[in-house]
Amino acid sequence: MVNRYIRAIAGTFVMISVVLGMFVNENWLWFTLFVGANLFQSAFTQWCLMEKFLIKLGVKNEGDACSVK
Repeated sequence: MVNRYIRAIAGTFVMISVVLGMFVNENWLWFTLFVGANLFQSAFTQWCLMEKFLIKLGVKNEGDACSVK
């Protein structure tokens, strides 16, 4: 469940920052780069700060979105 939330949050952050970069200030695109870099490093390190936040907020860490039930 945590992985689904992380994907949804990351996707939302990317879409919002691209829109802000297009219509407000192009420096918002740095936030897009930051989100992408965090996703990239978490693929190798298996560590994600957003995962820690979500677990502390009470999101259950069970049932991966890609797992077969």
